[in-house]
Amino acid sequence: MDTQVRASGGERVVTREAGPEEGLIAAEAAPQRPPGQHPLTRQILEAPPLPLLLRMASPNALAFLVQAAVSMAEVWFIARLGMDPLAAIALMFPALMLMQMLANGALGGAVASAVARALGRGDRAGAEALVWHALAIAALAGIGFFALYQAAGAWLLEQTGAPASVTAAAAAYGAVLFAGSLPLWTMALLSAVVRGTGNMRLPALLMIAGSAIQVPLAGALILGWFGLPALGLPGAAVAVITVALFNTAILVVRLVRADATVRLHRAALRLRRALFADIFRVGLPAALSPVFVVLTIGLLNVLIGGFGVAALAGYGIVARLEFLLVPMIFGIGAALTSMVGVNMGAGNVARAEHIGWLGGITAAVLTGAVGILLALAPGLWLDLFTRDPETWRSGALYLAIVGPVFLFQGLGLSLYFASQGAGTVAWPVIATILRFVICVGGAWIGVRLFDQPLWFVYTSIAVGMAVYGALTAASIALGAWRQRGSW
Repeated sequence: MDTQVRASGGERVVTREAGPEEGLIAAEAAPQRPPGQHPLTRQILEAPPLPLLLRMASPNALAFLVQAAVSMAEVWFIARLGMDPLAAIALMFPALMLMQMLANGALGGAVASAVARALGRGDRAGAEALVWHALAIAALAGIGFFALYQAAGAWLLEQTGAPASVTAAAAAYGAVLFAGSLPLWTMALLSAVVRGTGNMRLPALLMIAGSAIQVPLAGALILGWFGLPALGLPGAAVAVITVALFNTAILVVRLVRADATVRLHRAALRLRRALFADIFRVGLPAALSPVFVVLTIGLLNVLIGGFGVAALAGYGIVARLEFLLVPMIFGIGAALTSMVGVNMGAGNVARAEHIGWLGGITAAVLTGAVGILLALAPGLWLDLFTRDPETWRSGALYLAIVGPVFLFQGLGLSLYFASQGAGTVAWPVIATILRFVICVGGAWIGVRLFDQPLWFVYTSIAVGMAVYGALTAASIALGAWRQRGSW
């Protein structure tokens, strides 16, 4: 009889094909699936992992490529306003990305992980209760971000040392953007719930549909097309908030339907400390990662601003490219969070690790290819946004030095999302903090104490990025998911 060896939960289990006389005994001994388990959950537990990963990641990848085009279009519109608005969006972009990375990545990933792990162990009621907990977190976070900007936004912009015309433009943009924090957070966390069920298609379709609205609306509101008022930089924020409201309404309608994998219904409305703890156990430490990423970009903005407005504008263009890699990786990472989470919930640790490596390598290949291409041909990106020679040279220098190590960004960030699914993010967060120390600490020491030029700052960024990806990968290779602690 045929004998097979498989891994389950980190243990090797030997099985063989049962003969007819053994069939009844084997059927009685086989573990039973949880009652009412959704077919998609069974696929995540049983289907060949690489085709399933590609199938689940493809809608996200397409949607985030479209979203990247939206971001490029937005910068193109803003560039038509002049140098000051372009520098202003460079100052505000880290704040926008912080909110989006916390909502979609850190806490959104934690929500998706909690939902996926609940479904993996057959607890649909717990997964449905998590929807209400996600809405409660969205409300608190949305109000909190608005209050924080009102209290400290103007002061923080002044501390950058940028010219008053630049900080005024940035403040006007921020005032509108953070007034819409609540719909931005609600959209992000409801999308995370849906992705946690393994449904990548609906959030992807909403992103594509929203992009079709956002591009013309942003152009119209920034530049005054179609008879609409030319709001300038704040028009970009109005467009973002409008799309968030549109997508949130559709997500709510979808989740209240009877055929939803996880439903939003009144019977599940009971907030419990244990479920908040399940989300925050992953989400709070994971939140340190985007905080340090944005601190890195923000402090480097201040440091590079000392080389002039053109250098800052050039860095703003290429820093946006690095952040655009985040959505590209998120297309894979969202699938990893769900797939790893379901398998960890079901105790299939070896399968979860295998899925994580497949996703990490795929992301590294994609981002590495982009980085090398733009290092060799920087004009493919820079010519879209600027013709100013100094701005162009600043951006090209960054791409030549940092572009070749983009693959480590893809590897580390995709494994960060996978680690959220596993319910443990300690090492990805440690790697992020170390990246901050190398990028910012190294660059500040070199420039402030030893008067190093701009290339030294970019070299520090490249070294930090490489260490981040390598350390995150090494931690999983050494068994971090098998030795889960409190976080």
